[in-house]
Amino acid sequence: MIREALQKNKVPASFFLTGNFYSNPAFAPLIRRLKSYGHYLGAHSDKHLLYADWTQRDSLLVSREQFRTDLDNNYGRMAAFGIKKTDALYFLPPYEWYNQTIANWTVEMGFKLINFSPGTRSAADYTFPEMGSLYKSSDEIFRSVISRDETDPNGLNGFILLMHIGTDPRRADKFYNRLDELLRELKKRGYTFISLKQI
Repeated sequence: MIREALQKNKVPASFFLTGNFYSNPAFAPLIRRLKSYGHYLGAHSDKHLLYADWTQRDSLLVSREQFRTDLDNNYGRMAAFGIKKTDALYFLPPYEWYNQTIANWTVEMGFKLINFSPGTRSAADYTFPEMGSLYKSSDEIFRSVISRDETDPNGLNGFILLMHIGTDPRRADKFYNRLDELLRELKKRGYTFISLKQI
């Protein structure tokens, strides 16, 4: 669904995938297709580790060696698809949660840490109704993106929207089903899209 919406609207995207995803044979055809279409393919941790405590962000839950080994393993699995480290210098931390130490370790390894732009609810597309007040419907997410464009003096210029390639089965209201509509609306508002390869 995501791939088709991007293709239809001629929009480049970046896919940050875990080593678990890269190593799953069922996903290999999709990964090859995304690569052949020129989308950026990056790392998101081999095993999707939680690096820092949710309430005490400065408290690390991994050692430097665990971090390095896990990230190296992620890139090792990417190599099977012909993706070299130099092709994928941007790294999106798992859970999009990290601290300064993780940022420093990322730089030490020669990579650039990246995260989504705050200010919309696009990253909440993983939530499901049983999560109570944390749940955000696709309508709420869609409206939050449009609202950001209409209320921020800079609109969505330079903005990085994050969506999840897959979500919990308990979420029937998949936001990626609205991606085509969102891309068309943003293009109508004058936006163009660039790949991380162009930065």
